[in-house]
Amino acid sequence: MNLVAHKLGPAFAAGNAVILKPATVTPLSALKLADLLLKAGLPPKALQVLTGPGSELGESLVTDDRVRMVSFTGGVETGKKIAQLAGIKKIGMELGSNSPVIVWKDAHLDKAVSSCVSGAFWAAGQNCIGVQRLYIHRDIYEVFKEEFIAQTKRYKIGNKLEENCDMGPMITEDEAKRVENWVTEAKKKGAIILTGGRRNKAIMEPTVLENVSTDATIHRQEVFGPVVNFYPIDDIDDAIQKANSLPYGLHAAVFTENINLALKAAYSLDCGSVIINDSTDYRLDSMPFGGVKKSGIGREGIKFSLQEMTEPKVICFDVSEG
Repeated sequence: MNLVAHKLGPAFAAGNAVILKPATVTPLSALKLADLLLKAGLPPKALQVLTGPGSELGESLVTDDRVRMVSFTGGVETGKKIAQLAGIKKIGMELGSNSPVIVWKDAHLDKAVSSCVSGAFWAAGQNCIGVQRLYIHRDIYEVFKEEFIAQTKRYKIGNKLEENCDMGPMITEDEAKRVENWVTEAKKKGAIILTGGRRNKAIMEPTVLENVSTDATIHRQEVFGPVVNFYPIDDIDDAIQKANSLPYGLHAAVFTENINLALKAAYSLDCGSVIINDSTDYRLDSMPFGGVKKSGIGREGIKFSLQEMTEPKVICFDVSEG
């Protein structure tokens, strides 16, 4: 529902009518929101909701000349297909990430650990700006790891309708199986499971890995599940190079008390946003939210989405006489 709201609010504010195609496995919140908008007085012709498989509906929607903009949040392969089909029209895309976090040796340890645990696991990792790669200075690596594992083990998993539950199931059991398979593959390639790694139906335990091979799928791709990878680093330039090494660039984060190091990293990290002393899982709608490389095209956020969803027109008067 949050993603739907990010699209609909600016679109209506800019005076557009919208065809909304929610994700196949999560249509109910979109339908409920549409019902509430209509009850609140939204003109009925301003919003249509179409449910069903994108493979059947997508091409007709994307290629129709009456559609002047396509705003899409999802996977890279679907994004490529949309770009190939769309033709001459505006496209806005948020295609996910593989978010890196650099924890420097002078970081406030308690804050860094708690922020990154939450950033990695709170939505069962199903979050495009969730923490996935943690580059930790070797001087604090062991103490950071010990505290991170301790907090992860205290994470309560189960039914998210229960007040004291920290993390619930993934969206489908098949998605949980995919993450489990990626963890198994990483282990075969030499990764060490520090905690977690087990699955119970659609619930995948919060999982921490180290010694992850750079050719493991869980290193190279967006996991979109409750798994985080640890990597020791000694040098800030090396950490930045490793953070930039993948073809994604949505959010990155740096924990440090050194303003010069923070700014060096901020200017050097190739991504849409750099968060200083909080995890990558930080977003306000006043921010221009979006990525570079395979992470997307354009920017969201109320003001920025509204600009993307309008066509500027220049009107000039010649008021000279004669």
